[in-house]
Amino acid sequence: MRIAEGIEMLEITVGAGERTMKLHPTVVYDSDSWVLIDTGMPGCSAAIREQAKQAGVPEGDPSAVVLTHQDIDHVGGLPEWLGAAGEGLPVYAHEGDRDAIDGQAPFLKFTPQRREQLLPSLPEPLRAAFEKTFAHPSGPNVTRLLVDGETLPFGGGLTVIHTPGHTPGHVALYHRASKTLIAADSLVVAEGRLAGPNPANTPDMEQALKSLRRYAAFDIENVICYHGGLWREEANERIAELAGQA
Repeated sequence: MRIAEGIEMLEITVGAGERTMKLHPTVVYDSDSWVLIDTGMPGCSAAIREQAKQAGVPEGDPSAVVLTHQDIDHVGGLPEWLGAAGEGLPVYAHEGDRDAIDGQAPFLKFTPQRREQLLPSLPEPLRAAFEKTFAHPSGPNVTRLLVDGETLPFGGGLTVIHTPGHTPGHVALYHRASKTLIAADSLVVAEGRLAGPNPANTPDMEQALKSLRRYAAFDIENVICYHGGLWREEANERIAELAGQA
């Protein structure tokens, strides 16, 4: 879905046990290159490429991958992009989640039980790439640390907003040109309403809600939620209401 010129919200359907779920990675682009924000689960790269192509995004590999946090449905597809683009692909993430993404610390929520469920279900090439990237890395996967308040030179400018709580290194991104908040998992759209992060998957809910207060500094017309998709109705007012619950 085109949010505005230079920014697309994708919708990827993945299996989750006996059910399916929809994920919403974001692509920002200009006439020459594109950047992928979050990679989905293992095996999502083909669907992401196809949707990006249909949206008119420049062909070829992304010029960078930005990871909003360490959860497996956001970083699980990273090995495919690294395999396609080679070691020269810039990968951005916040310091708070770097060790997990680099394979130097356990994922906060990807338990051994979940690992045992997921990996045997993957085709051998995906399983091998996942193990190589996260279990036996030859070097750092994250090549560039995101700094709170900085503006990345993508899509006319993306402001980094550190929003811990869902994970220590969770970030959101503000696309100033379109007044779009790429909220990752700090917000969701559920039952037709913008809501705070999923409590079941948020270790520090109090901190996560306090992090929402940071969005008051931005004029927000569009909110892209990784789970739930797009929200456009009185975004700042609704976020302020949610932040007041902390």
